[in-house]
Amino acid sequence: MSAEIIDGKKVAALMRDGVRSDVEQWVQKGNRAPFLQVILVGDDPASVVYTGTKTKACKDVGIETNTLVLQDTISARELKEVITGFNEDDSVDGILVQMPLPSHLSKYDVIESIDHRKDVDGFHPMNVGRLSVDQPCFRSCTPAGVMELFKHYSIPVKSKHAVVVGASNIVGSPMAVMLSRENASGKATTTICHKYTKDLTAHTINADILIVAAGQPHLIKPEMVKEGVVVIDVGINRVADEKSEKGYKLVGDVDFEAVRKKASWITPVPGGVGPMTVAMLMKNTLLAAKKSIYPSN
Repeated sequence: MSAEIIDGKKVAALMRDGVRSDVEQWVQKGNRAPFLQVILVGDDPASVVYTGTKTKACKDVGIETNTLVLQDTISARELKEVITGFNEDDSVDGILVQMPLPSHLSKYDVIESIDHRKDVDGFHPMNVGRLSVDQPCFRSCTPAGVMELFKHYSIPVKSKHAVVVGASNIVGSPMAVMLSRENASGKATTTICHKYTKDLTAHTINADILIVAAGQPHLIKPEMVKEGVVVIDVGINRVADEKSEKGYKLVGDVDFEAVRKKASWITPVPGGVGPMTVAMLMKNTLLAAKKSIYPSN
């Protein structure tokens, strides 16, 4: 057996095409283009790259965007004042504060200071809470993107045993919620594992669907999965590679070449989940502009 590849690049491109078409129709009706305000605190190289990727995607689909770069010495009060200004600006539809933040700033306080109606990342407690009770909300982009992959490839979730490795508020926890909800896209029996889980293999070996977001290169080996498993690798890690001009290569949390021999479907890294995260951000920003989720905004 050799797994079918779940092509996130292809699906994300189709999603972006759909968003681009919707934006064009939205503007043709006399509305202004959606606007995403990005806030970057400091000059972390990875964060600079990520924000660049997101703003480039915005321009590709017709979403206007601006990136405000702030000094990493900014105080919590000053940052909150900046965010409040964008909350009150009716020309701003979505607000994205790039993570991670400098150590003196609380990501929880920063996220909560964003108006939940402009929280296109889907991290605000209001959106997380509404997700947990299956109410309309902005869904966290990465797990929402994974659900779109299942839909595109007609991979059944209902009644399957899904195991999520990683319990972060950004991926693992909302992923488990989406899989287990009593709605058309969920209804899986879901187990969530993390770094404190004893005998991880005892859980992963029983998974029909295995989603890994642990941030540990090649954590999942072939002996940890059963034949026919669907594997979604959310991890993206830099490991040394003397053959690369950059001196490193990107790998996931799954031993891809070995595990694909047992899996039925698998995502590559890169080119799997990553592009879907950005595509979902575009979709959320359009929804925010249309006020489709929070019409009273």
